[in-house]
Amino acid sequence: MDNLLLTIEVLLLVSFSAICSGLNVALMSLSASDLQRKAKLGDIQAKRVLPFRTNSHLALASILFANVGVISASSLVLETRFNGLAAGLISTFLIVVFGEVLPQAWFARYALNFCARFAPLLKLMVIVTYPVSKPLQLLLDKIIGHEASQLHSRGELGMIINEHLGPGASELDEGEVEIMRGALSLSQKRVRDIMTPVTKVYWLTPDVLIDADRIDEIKAHNWSRMLVCNEDLTECLGVLLMKDMVDIDFDERPYRVSELPLHPTRMVGSMTALDTLFRRFIAAHTHMMPVERDDKVVGIVTVEDLIEEILGHEIEDEADYTGHG
Repeated sequence: MDNLLLTIEVLLLVSFSAICSGLNVALMSLSASDLQRKAKLGDIQAKRVLPFRTNSHLALASILFANVGVISASSLVLETRFNGLAAGLISTFLIVVFGEVLPQAWFARYALNFCARFAPLLKLMVIVTYPVSKPLQLLLDKIIGHEASQLHSRGELGMIINEHLGPGASELDEGEVEIMRGALSLSQKRVRDIMTPVTKVYWLTPDVLIDADRIDEIKAHNWSRMLVCNEDLTECLGVLLMKDMVDIDFDERPYRVSELPLHPTRMVGSMTALDTLFRRFIAAHTHMMPVERDDKVVGIVTVEDLIEEILGHEIEDEADYTGHG
């Protein structure tokens, strides 16, 4: 009977030590920032664990005091049956294997789940050890300070997003991942990387005559917007829209470009970052901007070019299927 009672006492003490040891590793392995995000999204487990992780020094001190107390108690219990050396060896073996190594490995794998499950016990440990753990917490806060929020770098965010392309059960599909990767790289790319060179752009000067033949040419190439610049490409006068010429009868007489309504546009530098370009498009209320370098127009960039860069593939419209450029 005495042996059975001793076995039960040792099992209870080692089990409690295992819980303390596992909680210690599991709690500190959780990121406070991740818990805050999950709690805001309604995760019940994160809400239970967040107060302990936020006040980690108090929780840590409480767990360690409780664990040390249990380890000391297990040695005292074993000494009633064995001599000091044997009791110390048996206690050390049980605590290291079953009270430290195994629970830490197990709890670390399911950290949030175990911390949430044992949150009431952790709260009880804080209350019981409060007279000694609270002063230690205040000392640690003063010496070490509170844990700063950790933000991911651009490279780390890219790696996190890429992990969702694997075979795991991600909520994101491949298209969503590609869009996030494209948006994340906008600030690292420049307008010159996506612009259309002016040598490939159909542009007009103010004195060009627009007649029926030229209108047919514009329709054949499916041009909806045309850049209007001076001969030297040092000044952009605006953008001529095809829709503004639909009701004009060019069979009666030709019109010079300067006689037609031109829409103002803003120049953008070739070295402008694409995230800045995105804001420029919103502010300018336009779909196309001339690109300048060294005070000269060197190309154009459109909203479509920017969207294609974010999506990671080309957007094909009706003209691409009918053979028009």
